[in-house]
Amino acid sequence: MEMIPLPQISVGAIAPELTLVAAAMIILMLEVFTISKGRDNLAYVALAAVGVAGYLVIESLGSPMTTFSKMYVVDDFSGFIKLVCLLGAGMTILMSVKYTRDEGIDGGEYYSLLLFATTGMFFMVSGADLITIFLGLETMSISLYALAGYARGRLASNEASIKYFILGALSSAFMLYGMSMIYGAAGVTNLHEIARIIGQNKENIHLVMLGGGLVLIGFAFKISAVPFHMWTPDVYQGAPTPITAFMSAGPKAAAFAAFIRVFSDALISLQYQWWIIVWILAVLTMTVGNLIALSQENIKRMFAYSSIAHAGYILVGFTAGGKLGESAMLFYLLIYTFMNIGAFAIVAIVGQQGEERTSVSDFAGLGYRHPLLGLAMVALLFSLAGIPPTAGFWGKYYLFTAALDQGYVWLAILAALNSVIAVFYYLRVIVVMYMREEKGESLPQNAFPASIVVVILVAIYGSVLLGITPGGYLALAASSSLAH
Repeated sequence: MEMIPLPQISVGAIAPELTLVAAAMIILMLEVFTISKGRDNLAYVALAAVGVAGYLVIESLGSPMTTFSKMYVVDDFSGFIKLVCLLGAGMTILMSVKYTRDEGIDGGEYYSLLLFATTGMFFMVSGADLITIFLGLETMSISLYALAGYARGRLASNEASIKYFILGALSSAFMLYGMSMIYGAAGVTNLHEIARIIGQNKENIHLVMLGGGLVLIGFAFKISAVPFHMWTPDVYQGAPTPITAFMSAGPKAAAFAAFIRVFSDALISLQYQWWIIVWILAVLTMTVGNLIALSQENIKRMFAYSSIAHAGYILVGFTAGGKLGESAMLFYLLIYTFMNIGAFAIVAIVGQQGEERTSVSDFAGLGYRHPLLGLAMVALLFSLAGIPPTAGFWGKYYLFTAALDQGYVWLAILAALNSVIAVFYYLRVIVVMYMREEKGESLPQNAFPASIVVVILVAIYGSVLLGITPGGYLALAASSSLAH
């Protein structure tokens, strides 16, 4: 009887993932023996796991390897995005310490779900096979569905979870059906093998193109690209603010990484067929996101449409492709994590218990009542708007330069015009903070715990100091690019 060959497994290659999963399970067990006053410690256990996983990822840089029968790859590209995901997870955990305690949702499963979601992102990023990418996508998505509705006492949170689940399941169905078509045409699910077979045999090219289109729809939903963005404002508004911040950073980075692997590796021979679609997606996403953000009164919805617009900017780099385009995308995903989570941290502080103060008008007079907090918000909004010398300016500069380098002049012009539009709604918040009559009382002293102050300081570092000295991070992004 012939023996079934076992896949070659390297435990070292998945050590960060094992760390996160083990910590998630330990937190679930610890909660049973933890009294309510000691649940903050569960957050620090999760944070320690994120730190250990980050150390293991850094140790793996420069030593590429594949495992699980070439279904899983560890390289500098995956390492860079994993560090971005861990940065987002770590900042979210620190944001959540006081928030979950105040809202009465400081259960251990909250932090376990965060770690499981991050593990799913890792599998998406390192997936060298359609099956691995899809498993990672679903692990991440199911965790986020639960986290979006974790504030069970709030109707808006329940609604956000249901909407996200229904539309997310629909997008997953599109993606899985598209992957099955690609498998039917190529006969394999490994990305490199798909590229080789499609490059040599054009017989089933129409089936591959149709499958690729359905996969593109699935990824467009995950990155909030227009017209697949409908879930974003409602989910961002209804979900707990730390979870909104988390969804806007790590999952977006992981989805773009998997997007790059599939379309710049497996479907590279169809580049001339799909680039025009991505070009249109980029323009629509930037324009619709920025125009609708202009009229938003709820600041979480404003940041939701802002997030859609930023996905459009990143798609500019994807359209440009090549080493310059990919490295610009990686750098932008890094700085976007800093500045967006930092902005949401301030939104969480101002919102207070129950998130009753999340309209733009609730920020009236903030710059005078709390000068340092107002100054931090100004710095983060300047970076999001791309005003020099912040990191946001350099991020957009390199994205648009990559488009110009490849001859996409009109795309770069439209992106620049969209950046000008975005300045208006970011400056609107600043105007309200400094030029409108103070509304309400000053925030209580306990609204500024050390954990959330650390998040804001880290965000300022990434948004301002990275703009002054971006060289080292740009070099790391360039060396991590898949393109040569």
